[in-house]
Amino acid sequence: MSKVRLRHLTWGGILFLCLGLSYQATLVPPFYLDTVVVIGHNETIPAPSPGSPQVKWVPEASGFLYGDLLSEQGEQGQYQLYLVTNKHVILDHLASGVGPLFVSLNSQAPGTVKDFELPYRDEQGRPTWHAHPDAEVDLAVVRINAGFLKERGARYDFFRSDGPILTREKAKEIGLSEGDGVFVMGFPMGLVDGIQNYVVLRQGVIARVRDRLDSPLVKTFLIDAFVFPGSSGSPVVLKPESISIQGTKPGINQAYLLGIVQGFVPYIDVAVSAQTKRPRVTFEENSGLAKVIPADYIQETIQDFKKSLLPGP
Repeated sequence: MSKVRLRHLTWGGILFLCLGLSYQATLVPPFYLDTVVVIGHNETIPAPSPGSPQVKWVPEASGFLYGDLLSEQGEQGQYQLYLVTNKHVILDHLASGVGPLFVSLNSQAPGTVKDFELPYRDEQGRPTWHAHPDAEVDLAVVRINAGFLKERGARYDFFRSDGPILTREKAKEIGLSEGDGVFVMGFPMGLVDGIQNYVVLRQGVIARVRDRLDSPLVKTFLIDAFVFPGSSGSPVVLKPESISIQGTKPGINQAYLLGIVQGFVPYIDVAVSAQTKRPRVTFEENSGLAKVIPADYIQETIQDFKKSLLPGP
């Protein structure tokens, strides 16, 4: 056999192997997509007379479902379900005065969605939403009745507290670093259709994380991925890599939950008057960088919420 033919067969075999590996499995576990929900409100639009007013769904942000392990029963555990999003999403909605906040989930039946109101207070008058105790951490959770969702035919899944959640210690252990790939799952720019809310998945890379790994006082890290209004509250997961280059860290084969999108980092440019030398106009653009709140803070928020429910001294 000639060397040229052998070389072609070798490269062909490598290409076939790579293509075969690429079709073995998706990089994002399918159930991850069912953890993501869209948060918004209903807006009543007056109809031309005569006629009935119409109700329009207005998306505001993203969020996702997270299960806090309560007890283990055989292979399946018992979880308390929470909806996780940004604190600023709740505060901005309250400030807008547009009425109740809703979460929209897909239905088990094809072609429909189900909207559920998220009350601000429970039957005892206590706030239902709970923010992280550190005011600088832009994160809030609300407890969700999983049985209620099941009874009404909602289709959903959730991240599990005992699953692949990347804490700061675990991130240091696996060698998380700049350049690692990420996926962002959410509903940017109001991209929902009211029939089925299919999640928009985008990808990027970690832009800066060593400061967070070196110091717990750093409360966010940066990703290089475009996010837009509506992306707030989106979960960020690590892109698994089964291949590594010699001399670098081993490939990470888990799609860890890394954190939650807070918002984009703006690039601000100021136009200065040639005559007065004073600023005249300020332009603000999306820099392509986004701040992410680490996943550690989700469990901290839930633990703080559970403490708040305990009877006082």
